[in-house]
Amino acid sequence: MLEQGRFVVGDAVWEKVAPLLPGKASDPGTTARDNRLFLEAVLWRVRTGSPWRDLPGEFGRWNSVFQRFRRWVKGGIFERVFACLSGEPDFEYALIDGTIVTAHQKASGAKGGTRSQAIGRSRGGLTTKIVALVDALGNLVRFILLPGQRHDSVGVQPLIEGVVFGALLGDKAFDIDWLRAELDGRGAAAVIPPKANRKAAINFDREMYRWRHIIENTFAKLKEFRAVATRYDKTDTSYAAIIHLAAAIIASR
Repeated sequence: MLEQGRFVVGDAVWEKVAPLLPGKASDPGTTARDNRLFLEAVLWRVRTGSPWRDLPGEFGRWNSVFQRFRRWVKGGIFERVFACLSGEPDFEYALIDGTIVTAHQKASGAKGGTRSQAIGRSRGGLTTKIVALVDALGNLVRFILLPGQRHDSVGVQPLIEGVVFGALLGDKAFDIDWLRAELDGRGAAAVIPPKANRKAAINFDREMYRWRHIIENTFAKLKEFRAVATRYDKTDTSYAAIIHLAAAIIASR
């Protein structure tokens, strides 16, 4: 059994997330054993990026842990934990950007091929792109996974849908006519520099644009988790769960 002092999830955080997890005594079916230990097992893998087969024996049989992980992925449990620990976002303004991660060769092989699992092929090999929306404090709000070669702008619409913010900060990749029109219709400022091929000059708040480092810091914190920095998961749903769990831990600190 893992010593209490080595738990990544502290007691206060555990009290918040425990009621969200399956297998409680009040749930129908079999009562789960050691939900907390299982969560720590998944976190060990998220932090180290190690193969499931290398899971330390104190966490139980690696295949049982992996199969349970997949059940939680399909049930949206990790997204639920993320939502619980994230709190209310500060949407004085929002930031959007994309980052590319290398997909390990072991990440290929899922049904439907790599493209259906948000993995692209380029000169640099297999890659996945994370396009994210963060709030004014740098807290992750939403993200979408794309094959690495896809343009950042592909992920914009689902990320901003239903979200109310005062301004949206993004780089030149987001200098898109429809996006500017939508932001104008919402009454939100577009803090986005124009592309060089723009015929007409477009003004933007250059001082506010300096704050774009906030989302870069968000990506840097996420990539401290090795299973985020390099994608080892075959399915996009598993990799998204890894990101949700890493972001939840960051939010709880």
